[in-house]
Amino acid sequence: MSKFCISLTYAKNDADKATVAFVVANAAVASEKETLVFLSTEAVHLSQRGYADDVHEPGFAPLAELMSSFVDAGGKIWVCSPCFKRRELDETALVSGATIVGGAKLVEFLQDGTPCVSY
Repeated sequence: MSKFCISLTYAKNDADKATVAFVVANAAVASEKETLVFLSTEAVHLSQRGYADDVHEPGFAPLAELMSSFVDAGGKIWVCSPCFKRRELDETALVSGATIVGGAKLVEFLQDGTPCVSY
């Protein structure tokens, strides 16, 4: 199975980019690609249950729904460990499918030339 990565650095500070990232992620996982969304900097807030519930960009499904659909289809959400810790977020409040990882794990996923787009 081929792989695909989306690196996301935005959350409510640019809801359009956060939403489009998960639209693309859903398209990739629906195309039978092993798909990963890597959340870093401000995007780590999306790892928290309830955070995305009020994000709904016109013309798109609500962000929480896009995230849930992505995970239900087999997508993975990796959360940057240092970014998460810096923001003092709650490890017990992670959304379904989210895993806190270090940068080495992302490098390992990408090491074979896996395409990665950034938002």
